[in-house]
Amino acid sequence: MGSNATDSAHSLFRVIETGDPALAADVVHADFHNREAVNSPAACAIPGPAGVLASSAWMRSAFTDLRFPVLDTGVDDERGQVFVRVRMQGRHTGPFVLFRDGTLERVMPPTGRELDYEQIHVLTVRDGKVIRHEAVRDDMTMLGQLGTFPPTPALIARLAGWKLTGRDRRAAAAVSTRAAEAAQYAEGTGTAR
Repeated sequence: MGSNATDSAHSLFRVIETGDPALAADVVHADFHNREAVNSPAACAIPGPAGVLASSAWMRSAFTDLRFPVLDTGVDDERGQVFVRVRMQGRHTGPFVLFRDGTLERVMPPTGRELDYEQIHVLTVRDGKVIRHEAVRDDMTMLGQLGTFPPTPALIARLAGWKLTGRDRRAAAAVSTRAAEAAQYAEGTGTAR
C-alpha cells in the first residue's frame, strides 16, 4: 500500500483545496464515507466523489485561499489506513455554516481573520482510492483564531443580528445550494458554477 496510499491521501486534500472533479474521480472511491459530514450541508454526506466535492464547495465558501499543507503521514498497511497531519490555512471571508444532522446549528459570520492550525485525518484506502475519512481537529484553536471563542459581547450581538434578520438561514441555504451543485456536477447531472 505505502506510497500509493500516501499519494491518494495527499490528492484528497488537493481536491478539498481546489474542487477538481477529475482529481476527485481519480482518488475517491465510489463508496467513500465521510464520518465528519454530520456538521456539513446534506450533500457532503453523499457517498463517493460527489460528497467530497460538496465538502470542498462548503469549505471554500467560508475560507479563501484554503490550503492543507501536509506535515506528516503514517501508513498502517494491515488496516489500509493513512494517518495525515496537516495544517488548515486560509482566510475566513464567508459565513462558516455548521449543521447538526442536516439542521442549521450556527453560522459564524466572516471575520477576515487568517486561520492556521493543525488537524489529524485518518483515511482508509482501498484499491488505491480513499474510501473513508475521519478527523481529529483542534476546533477550540480554530475558534480562537477566528476571534469567536471566547465569545465577546460584540460577537454575541453580531450573531444575534444575523439570526434576527435571517442572514444565518440565507447563508445556510446558499452554502447548501453550492454544495449540492458541486455534488451534482460530480455525478454528471449538473453544470459547473
